[in-house]
Amino acid sequence: MARIIEAIMELSGGTAEVGVKGGDINKITWMNGTTPIPKADIQAKANELQAEYDAQEYARNRKKAYDSVGDQLDQLMKDMRDGTTTHQESCEAVKAKYPKPE
Repeated sequence: MARIIEAIMELSGGTAEVGVKGGDINKITWMNGTTPIPKADIQAKANELQAEYDAQEYARNRKKAYDSVGDQLDQLMKDMRDGTTTHQESCEAVKAKYPKPE
């Protein structure tokens, strides 16, 4: 349902007033004089938004896997002090586990 409403909002420039029962594209209620948008246009936009979301899965996974910024800065300081590359190796491991799609 979220993608259907999100698609309608994008297509309407954020002005549509709608209700969508059960996330069903066939159960859209257009309210307060909102001009209906063709279902095919809504579905195409919803598919586009879902594809964009899916394409960013690697980034969401990386964000969860990286250490906090504070911990990374601490590791960088230790690496500079000790001449090690622990921070770089940690980042490379996350990137290898969750590669960016080509």
